Amino acid sequence: MRRVLDILLKNFIQIGALTVTFSDGSTRRYQGAHRGGEAALEITTLKTEYALALNPGLSFGEEYMEGHIIPKNCTLKTLLHLLMQNMENHSLLGEEINARFRQVARVMRPLNSLKRSRFNVAHHYDLSGELYALLLDKDLQYSCAYFEREDMSLEDAQEAKKRHIASKLRLNRPGLEVLDIGCGWGGMALTLAKDYGAKVLGITLSVEQLNVARRRAKEANLEHLVRFELLDYRNLYRKFDRIVSIGMFEHVGVKQYETFFNSIRHCLKHDGVALIHSIGRMDGPGTTNPWIAKYIFPGGYSPALSEVFASIEQTGLWVTDCEILRLHYALTLEQWHKRFSEHREEIRALYDDRFIRMFELYLLASEQAFRLQGHMNFQLQLTPSIEAVPLTRDYMFKEESSKKERQ
Repeated sequence: MRRVLDILLKNFIQIGALTVTFSDGSTRRYQGAHRGGEAALEITTLKTEYALALNPGLSFGEEYMEGHIIPKNCTLKTLLHLLMQNMENHSLLGEEINARFRQVARVMRPLNSLKRSRFNVAHHYDLSGELYALLLDKDLQYSCAYFEREDMSLEDAQEAKKRHIASKLRLNRPGLEVLDIGCGWGGMALTLAKDYGAKVLGITLSVEQLNVARRRAKEANLEHLVRFELLDYRNLYRKFDRIVSIGMFEHVGVKQYETFFNSIRHCLKHDGVALIHSIGRMDGPGTTNPWIAKYIFPGGYSPALSEVFASIEQTGLWVTDCEILRLHYALTLEQWHKRFSEHREEIRALYDDRFIRMFELYLLASEQAFRLQGHMNFQLQLTPSIEAVPLTRDYMFKEESSKKERQ
């Protein structure tokens, strides 16, 4: 099997150079035809070599978590950059085969039912609040920030993200009733209440997030304007003036897209406005990396706009604005990883070394996905009415600039 892996790697590395030390101590350098960076890794077991040859998309992450793949004379980020750069041009044969099976399995995958959705959310978002407090900004925004300049701090970029989204919600009068689907730890809901006078219902499937959000509302004396509930969007039948959903749509599941947008349609008043902020992909429908699906976001999928628009078209909603944020999430993840590195020992006190390797791999691989593999964020403004928003986008810019000056 080592011979098979050797042949696969020889064909795979087309950019830069990769040096591999195999489990028997032998070393092989794979030089691509195109100039690029250099990286090296060590494989410590024969079992790992078998796994990489058969299913590299899953096995690389698993074997790295177990300490059986070790970056050698380079950082994990350097290694991932080289590997993912080559994946853009030429996948390993084993991964190509498994990707085709995953495409077929998309059609057969079960729905994200109410029970399954709650389990999937708990898997990632019910991790220790201390972990997220170390990684995130002070408002606990766990989604793509908005970098008006590349040198912005994480705090400033997350504040800019909230301003940017609020400008698209057209919060043109106080007392608007807003639904926040997938409200996280409550930061956006609290901001809409405090800075815009909105009455907000935030819903989540994470018990950990719910408890934190409720505590924050109480501490901010905003309980008269904001309340949080453990509730699935499919079980909500009230009407709202505005709906916002940030970083939640990735967990809906392809089979539920039409259900999701029909829920938006039914929960919006006739002149209501919704803003959906989600990770997406620019190159058409695909599949979720199997390691990410198993260990990080079970049930998660980053959609192509073609999949999203096809579902919206069935609901009678107008798409009144669409914006693509390209490298903003790469910059956000870079900042999260910087904080992860700075607080590594504190995180190690919460979790073991296997978790440390898993979470760091997730942060770094995700950053590279946005830099190299066509991942991006999109923001969609939706409304049932053709006249719900002004003819041009000028009102967004004016509101965003005005709020920034006041802050």
